[in-house]
Amino acid sequence: MRLISLFLCLSALVTAHVVHAGTLVIESWRADDKLLWETVLIPAFNKKHPGIEIKFLPTAPTDYDAALLSRLKSGRAGDLIACRPFDASLALFRQGFLEKLDNKPGMENFPASALFAWQSDDDKSTFCMPIASVIHGFLYNKRIFKKLNLQIPRTDAELISVLDAVKKHRTYVPLALGTADQWEATQTVLTSIGPNFWHGETGRKALISGKAKFSDKEFIAALEYEAKLGTYLNPTASTQTYSDSQHLFALGQAAIYPMGSWDISYFNQVSGLEFGVFAPPVRKLGEPCYILDHMDIGIGINRKSKNKEDALQFLEWIGSQEFADIYTNRATGFFSLSNHLIAVRDPISRQMMEWRSSCESTIRIDAQILNSAQAKWQKELWSVNAQVLNGTIRPRDAALKIHNAYLTWFKPHSQ
Repeated sequence: MRLISLFLCLSALVTAHVVHAGTLVIESWRADDKLLWETVLIPAFNKKHPGIEIKFLPTAPTDYDAALLSRLKSGRAGDLIACRPFDASLALFRQGFLEKLDNKPGMENFPASALFAWQSDDDKSTFCMPIASVIHGFLYNKRIFKKLNLQIPRTDAELISVLDAVKKHRTYVPLALGTADQWEATQTVLTSIGPNFWHGETGRKALISGKAKFSDKEFIAALEYEAKLGTYLNPTASTQTYSDSQHLFALGQAAIYPMGSWDISYFNQVSGLEFGVFAPPVRKLGEPCYILDHMDIGIGINRKSKNKEDALQFLEWIGSQEFADIYTNRATGFFSLSNHLIAVRDPISRQMMEWRSSCESTIRIDAQILNSAQAKWQKELWSVNAQVLNGTIRPRDAALKIHNAYLTWFKPHSQ
């Protein structure tokens, strides 16, 4: 009896992971989106395509790249592949794992500026359909600002004045930011404030072409400003994690939180927290402003998929107004990259999306070409920026260290 029971249990476990032939399987690292896909997005698609069964099977973000590559190589990967921007997905395309999507239905709804995150270096092949981007800025606690009579900062100098006022009050942490995880130092600070120093895409592309160096004055100036911001962190910032920073701001103990738009949904769930948002400050009023509007996720088709016709139908729907509207308004803080006009309901998200019309958009400086999978330059960037915020390395030395790190492997690319 015990053997029979064990057999039945094992059979049940195997059956739970079996996907029926003809079912479309979506691979993704966005495990937090599982409920949205299963209860909203897939049912919306099935209203028009009731005969196509779809399964959303995510992998933990830290395991996704390696696990996906393994499944692709062994022929066990899903039909639809969630695509990270630039190098990671480009590597999959070069290895022949992703289908070319040029001129496929739905692709016409995306501007060239949205496509280049998922194109070959010569721009001749597009291998993933864009889904959404994230935007960076700063959240602020409205009650603290009102209590201390603070104004929303517009310039670098104004932000320092606000942080000074909070620090002198000695009740609140001026800036809810830690460096234990390191990535925030780069992703939510340097690449957010930096574009107003190196002029967005102009500076980023100059690095790639070899016309600029990370040790040039505009990049050093950005690091110098980052070092100033570091003086307003918690005394224990070096051991403070991303989650700790979120909790600090959520509890009303910090005035300002450097953020990515993905943080909005977390803080929306905090009862009693009143917060607003402001864009990365410009250096001087009247100068052009730049925002980090970074391509975050796309979707492609596995070249070995046996359900390509169904996959293409699903992709066409991903490119529709209906999908863009649902995803933007239900995956709060993720903004459609399509040409469709979207009425954004969340007020913070709506305000951030409106920055697109007043500021020039740019992407993370380490996202394209500079972040070689072999060079691991991104990790060096994270580490050095954390040291800048911690005050353990001077900005000029940090700039040289970053520059020398990519000089060891980098060859300029024409843009």
